[in-house]
Amino acid sequence: MKPKITLITLGVSNFQKALKFYRDGLGFPDYGYKDKADIVFFKLEGTWLSLFPKAKLAEDATVPVAGSGFSGITIAHNVATIGEVDEVLALAVKAGATLVKPPQQAEWGGYSGYFADLDGYLWEVAYNPFMDLA
Repeated sequence: MKPKITLITLGVSNFQKALKFYRDGLGFPDYGYKDKADIVFFKLEGTWLSLFPKAKLAEDATVPVAGSGFSGITIAHNVATIGEVDEVLALAVKAGATLVKPPQQAEWGGYSGYFADLDGYLWEVAYNPFMDLA
């Protein structure tokens, strides 16, 4: 087995709004999306992101759709400079995200901040001076 994450799927409450947020707001390139489809894939550097209606995703996983609070997971977007952290967070907020934690020097020595997307998924935008994750 090769240890890697190949695809992250977010269950979204409003598919069209989420599609617009990620594709048009953040500029993620969709991969062959067809109008009226209920799933979209974004080919990113090193992995893929997909959006799927939350109820259908829960049904596919055979779990209840109801749930609230912190899910215990965040998604990270690492960039090459401190300035890019500020730029990406500003872009996300402009696209409709909620700034959760303003960008700042991190306790671990880097620089990062958090935003919540339209469905409340937490994204960390970070510059890590110790590892090339960008």
